[in-house]
Amino acid sequence: MTEASGAAATIYHNPRCSKSREALAILREAGADVTVIEYLKTPPSRDTLAALLARGGIAPRDALRRDAPTVSDDAAALDLMARDPASIERPLVETDKGVRLARPPELVRELL
Repeated sequence: MTEASGAAATIYHNPRCSKSREALAILREAGADVTVIEYLKTPPSRDTLAALLARGGIAPRDALRRDAPTVSDDAAALDLMARDPASIERPLVETDKGVRLARPPELVRELL
């Protein structure tokens, strides 16, 4: 087992996304205790998104998918993601060590 064995992790996951599946596999292979939130079925609130992104040092506009509509500022980005969770870039992963937008999926290792 790795030193991550038993570490708690939350992944905002889209099972149809290969990068999200890869990040989830890395977490599970490391022995993390993973909570999977399918964000299209259970979208995070605007406040939750703001807190997650702030904790990870991620500008909300940087957490938008590339094909999302253009927004004028970070507040508009949060509004868009809260209204249309499909506009959120994935996967977003949180552990006790922080929050990462795991693109590429290997970035999740920084949280283990």
